[in-house]
Amino acid sequence: MPFANAEEAWFWTMSALIARWDGARIVAGRGLVTRPCEPDDVVRCLDRLYRQRRVDVAHARVLRIWGERGTPPDPRSPREATDHRLWTEALDRLEWPLRVKGIVAAP
Repeated sequence: MPFANAEEAWFWTMSALIARWDGARIVAGRGLVTRPCEPDDVVRCLDRLYRQRRVDVAHARVLRIWGERGTPPDPRSPREATDHRLWTEALDRLEWPLRVKGIVAAP
């Protein structure tokens, strides 16, 4: 089942990566909800955007930090406003490559 959007795919990816770091084995097609990819597929899409200079290290840092927290940055918080801008930019740019690969559902 494809993800609804890039943010949902990213949170799933981060939770799967955290589980992998803790020793779990994540494989596409297994689990309660069948997903169309492995976590590395989403990371590769982000890496491709980085190599194309569509996202930079600051975007990746924000995606990692907030992905590990499992919640997006709050745009109303002055301390999180910049992170929210970077978060939104990165996910907006990640949406299309994930959609082309069938990881994110078409609208």
